[in-house]
Amino acid sequence: MTLAADAWGDPEAEAVVFLHGGGQTRHAWGDTARELAERGWYAVSLDLRGHGESDWSPDGSYRLDAFVEDLRAVLGGLGRPATLVGASLGGMTALVAAGEEPRSDVRALVLVDIAPRMERSGALRIVSFMLARPEGFASLEEAADAVAAYQPHRERPRDTRGLEKNLRLGPDGRWRWHWDPRFLMGVGVPHAGQTPNRLDEAARALAVPTLLVRGRLSDLLSEEGARHFLDLVPHARFADVSGAGHMVAGDRNDLFTRAVVDFLTQLPATA
Repeated sequence: MTLAADAWGDPEAEAVVFLHGGGQTRHAWGDTARELAERGWYAVSLDLRGHGESDWSPDGSYRLDAFVEDLRAVLGGLGRPATLVGASLGGMTALVAAGEEPRSDVRALVLVDIAPRMERSGALRIVSFMLARPEGFASLEEAADAVAAYQPHRERPRDTRGLEKNLRLGPDGRWRWHWDPRFLMGVGVPHAGQTPNRLDEAARALAVPTLLVRGRLSDLLSEEGARHFLDLVPHARFADVSGAGHMVAGDRNDLFTRAVVDFLTQLPATA
């Protein structure tokens, strides 16, 4: 399989790998990745299998282990430790890669609105949105209306051209989300109860600097869920981003980027 990615900055600089959530694409991280590159890091934003311009799994394999193995292959190709920044599904993938044997070459970990204990109602809302409109949209405007209804706290963009990066135009002239519909048949979709014991154990085993970023308006990661994670990982730092829901980087990119930069700049120097 071939995975697509964007990269910014000096390829020899300290690496930061971004992993998006289920149903998203690598473009979710563009603003933050570019700023990190300007500040001296090498930022890589990956399309997970079945998403964006990465290959769809030929056998429809979208279990968590498949995403973890993909990540391990990418990190092996980098040839040096990297900081992982993962949201939702990407965060679960990064957590398992960093906390389970065989350990991936991870320098630090940033989890974005994801932890072992998730709210079922919020998870079901995500899945419901992803399952809606299998027939697609007649226009980008129609797709933008659907996103605005799903995220009422975020101002609807007047220019809908940015949505083209997250949609694909089918031969029937309709726009559909840029991910393999079979993804929802796997267990990669973040939902409450998905391998909670496994994620707990991976969290307990974390030995790298860790930051948990929560959207204060999130309906997936509650304050209780964040505290549970911080109990599992006593050395972890925590940032609660005001005005942001589950899509923290998209809702308040300024505050999110500041939290990530502050965390990265305080990491111990590499040898």
